[in-house]
Amino acid sequence: MRCDGLVAVVTGGGSGIGNACVRAFLDAGARVGVLDLDVAALSGDPRVHAVAADVADRSSVSAAVASVAEAFGGVDILVNNAAVSAVGTVEEDDDEQWSRVLDVNVSGVARTSAVVLPYLRRSSSAAIVNISSIAATTGLPKRALYSASKGAVHALTLAMAADLVTEGVRVNCVAPGTVDTPWVARLLAGAADPTAEKRHLAARQPTGRLVTAEEVAAAVVYLASPATGSVTGTSLAVDGGMSGLRLPAPAGGGSGA
Repeated sequence: MRCDGLVAVVTGGGSGIGNACVRAFLDAGARVGVLDLDVAALSGDPRVHAVAADVADRSSVSAAVASVAEAFGGVDILVNNAAVSAVGTVEEDDDEQWSRVLDVNVSGVARTSAVVLPYLRRSSSAAIVNISSIAATTGLPKRALYSASKGAVHALTLAMAADLVTEGVRVNCVAPGTVDTPWVARLLAGAADPTAEKRHLAARQPTGRLVTAEEVAAAVVYLASPATGSVTGTSLAVDGGMSGLRLPAPAGGGSGA
């Protein structure tokens, strides 16, 4: 899946899945504009143009995208990866938390897409890839707010794909399972037994391990590549089989229901 000569913009590209996407696009021959709150560690590669930006601030995003387009001559691909997480039930997350997470995770996708679309319309290889989550379609405990935000990203992806298909802009999303990222590491560090908690997270996926950021990035590049020009309005699960497989319970482990 090559992206030679194309320019990709990745939000939240400073770490985790976003940073893996940056590296994957570089390997595929693209130049990459990175938008993140902290881009200090991303300088030095002439193929990367990193700009500090907050997806919750339209003027910040507009200035950053314009900077990337000026540096590289346009934008062909947008990866809406920037997001914040939330842990809790509907009773445990307050109104301020709901507003913040939805603003970043949902409105941030719409806001950044709206800013980038004028550039994408000038490209013959225009693509948007949103990062959703398996939480969009699978009920997970204590993820009410996060799941709601990613469910909205899934629905927004389909709506955007319908709106833009006649303009030659493809829109898809990737739905990862639990990914081995710095955020998950911080979550585990706060657990009473981090080792046991990591085993629990890994066991939720039929493969028995966490998804890697590189695996998610490979799916993003696949969906963004011109080689998949007929793929739009699709959600690609990268979840170790979590969304579709129901394996037999271990011997003596009950029904597994």
